[in-house]
Amino acid sequence: MSESNSLQAPRGIAFLLAALAALGPFSIDTYLPSFRDVGESLQATPVQVQQTLTAYLLPFALMSLWHGVISDALGRRRVVLVTVALFAVASTGCMMATRIEHLWLLRALQGMTGGAGIVICRAIVRDLYDGPSAQRVISQIMMMFALAPAVAPVVGGWLQSSFGWRSVFAFLGLASVALWLACWYLLPETLPRHRRQSLRFSYLTRSYREVLTSPAFLRVSGALALNFVAFFIYVLSAPVFLMHHLGVSATGFLWLFGPAMSGLVLGAWLSGHLAGKFSAGRTIVAGYLVMGLAATLNVGLNMSLPPALPWSVVPLFGFTLGMSLAMPSLTLQALDLFPEQRGLAASCQGFVQAVVNTIAAGLLAPLLWGSTLTLALGMSGLMLLGAFAMLVNQRCGDGPIIVACRP
Repeated sequence: MSESNSLQAPRGIAFLLAALAALGPFSIDTYLPSFRDVGESLQATPVQVQQTLTAYLLPFALMSLWHGVISDALGRRRVVLVTVALFAVASTGCMMATRIEHLWLLRALQGMTGGAGIVICRAIVRDLYDGPSAQRVISQIMMMFALAPAVAPVVGGWLQSSFGWRSVFAFLGLASVALWLACWYLLPETLPRHRRQSLRFSYLTRSYREVLTSPAFLRVSGALALNFVAFFIYVLSAPVFLMHHLGVSATGFLWLFGPAMSGLVLGAWLSGHLAGKFSAGRTIVAGYLVMGLAATLNVGLNMSLPPALPWSVVPLFGFTLGMSLAMPSLTLQALDLFPEQRGLAASCQGFVQAVVNTIAAGLLAPLLWGSTLTLALGMSGLMLLGAFAMLVNQRCGDGPIIVACRP
C-alpha cells in the first residue's frame, strides 16, 4: 500500500481496472471482421475503411496526453465517468453512420475517450500500491485485460455474421453503459484533494517539457511502445493476414487472438509470480530473451514454409508471453521516474504508445501486410529497436540497473 494514500483498495478493483483498460483496444478488435461489410455498406474503398483505425488512433494519441493530467487535477473517478459516458454516445453514433466520413468523425470521438481507462488505471494502481504489490496488481490487470482482445474479434465475427456491422457498435455502446454503471457504484476516488495538481498553463508546460524531454522516460516508454507494436501490426493486419493469407473466415479470428492472448495471460501471470523474487531488471531481460526467440522462430518458419495454420500463428504465443513478462516492470519504471506526477507521466507514456500505434496503423501495417514474411520481419525489427532502447538505458544507468553502469 502506498504510504501517501491510506485508502484501502476495494475488492475486485483489478477486474474493474482491467475492464477500463480494455475498452479502447476492445473497440479496435471487435469490428475488424466487419471491414468488408462496412466498405460495401458505406460504399468505401478498403483504404478508406482502414483509415477508420487511423481516425481512432490519432485522437487516442493526442488525448492520452491529457487524461492523466486532468485526473491529477480533478480526480480519477470523475474523469473516468465522463469519458466512458462519451464513449457510449460515440458508439451509438457509429451504429447509425450513413457515410464513411461520419464513421471517421465518430471513431475519432471514440479515440478521444477510449484511452482514458488505460491511462488512469495505471495511475490508480500507483495511488494504491507500491513495489512488488504494484507489479502484482498490474500483472493481474494484464491477465484479465488480455482476454478482451481474444474475445473481441470472436464476438465481432458472430455479430457480423448474424446481424451485420452496425450490431458491433450497438454492442460497444451497451458494454460501455454497463461499464459506466460499474464504475459509478464500485470505483472509489483514489487521489485525495491535497495531492491534486494544478491545471495552470505554466505548470503544465513545464511538467510536460520535463517528462517528454527526459531521456530515461523516452527510452523506457519507447521500448514499451515498440514491443507492443511489434505484435500490434498483426492486429492491424488481421483481416489481410487471416482472411487473405491464411484463408480464415470472418468467425475465425480466434486463430490469431487465441495464441497471442494466451501468451499475454501467461506472461502476466509469470510477472506477478516473480514480483519480489526477481529484480525488475532480470524480469525485463527474461522478457526480451523470450521475445527474441519467438521472433527468430517466426522469421525462420515464414522463410522455410508456406503460410498456413498453425505454424503461422504459433510464434505469436511466445512473443506476447515475453512482451507481457517485461511490460509491468517497464510500466512501473516509467511512472516512478515522476512519483509526484504519475497521472501526467501515465498520460505521456500513453501518448508515446498511441503515436507509435498510429504510425503503425497508417504506414507500417499497409507496408508489411503484403506477405507473412514481411510481417515477421517487421516484428523482429521493432522488437530489436525496443531492446536497443533498453540496452542504452542500462548503460546510461537510468534503469533498470541490470549490471553496474559502464563508463
